[in-house]
Amino acid sequence: MKRRTLGLLALPFVLAGITFYAATHFNVNPKHSVGDKLDEFHGVAVYYNGAINHTAGRNTTLDGYNLGLRYQCVEFVKRYYHDRFGHKMPNTMGHAKDFFSPTVADGALNKDRMLLQYRNGGGSTPAAEDLIVFSPWLFNRYGHVAIVSEVGQDFIEVVQQNPGPFGDTRERFPLVRSGGLAKVDHPRAMGWLRPPPDSPAPATTPNTAAQR
Repeated sequence: MKRRTLGLLALPFVLAGITFYAATHFNVNPKHSVGDKLDEFHGVAVYYNGAINHTAGRNTTLDGYNLGLRYQCVEFVKRYYHDRFGHKMPNTMGHAKDFFSPTVADGALNKDRMLLQYRNGGGSTPAAEDLIVFSPWLFNRYGHVAIVSEVGQDFIEVVQQNPGPFGDTRERFPLVRSGGLAKVDHPRAMGWLRPPPDSPAPATTPNTAAQR
């Protein structure tokens, strides 16, 4: 009897685990198929990935540069920086959370990414085309990355890939300004990265070398 009671108590947790696994590994949105183009920013496409943990192989450029796993959030931001700026990161691996290094001083060069890194609330304001990094949370231990698409007086907008099967490619967060400082009002916004001033000018058309 005791064993049966324990089994009944455990049943809801087992069912919740199965449901969570299914929702994060299988496409539950009948309106889209993996690989559908949902959006674009400066000519760089945003693709549908379905479940947040789904991957569809690795995307590389013709010369072998690793853009990431299709169609994860990392793949989009690396493809965006490659197609838009011709930028290649020295460290071609890493989850989204790894793009922000806590050991790099505010405004200093993140050598793994060869981008200047700024801490959220550290004194700078994000700018359009910055790469913004979000820390992990209970249901996503890898973190998240996106591209800042617009900055207003009291908000920022990001464009993102893989926000979940029913998530939006564009999302806005409050930008709080106080005492000359600005902070993205999001509990997991770690900071943002941007190309150094001497980086190549943005391309007028996207580089089409990426293999899909």
